[in-house]
Amino acid sequence: MRHLLSLTHPIHLVGGHTIWGIWFIAIYGGLSVACSVAPPAPGRDTLTGINVAVGVSTLATAALLVWLTWACVRASRRAGVRRERFFGLVSAGNYLFAVGATLFVGYPAVFLPPCL
Repeated sequence: MRHLLSLTHPIHLVGGHTIWGIWFIAIYGGLSVACSVAPPAPGRDTLTGINVAVGVSTLATAALLVWLTWACVRASRRAGVRRERFFGLVSAGNYLFAVGATLFVGYPAVFLPPCL
């Protein structure tokens, strides 16, 4: 079980996409629920509680994915086996791609008025 926690394990090849998928479902599911329960006033600017919550969760998810990218690169440099280096570097690339996807989807969700 301890080997699964290693950042050079193949399970990390899908880790970035899994974290991004959970974030995406939580953001848009939460946005839909918040808009149906307590929508902001129509004339309100983009600085609402909904947008702040989406922004904070976007930045937290992006920070986690950046940290995992950096940790995978470090783990792959320390790995002695070539296969583990490969898994570490490909996992780091996938985490970095997930960072870009998180920011790409989160930016409009933060700076557009919610509940349109």
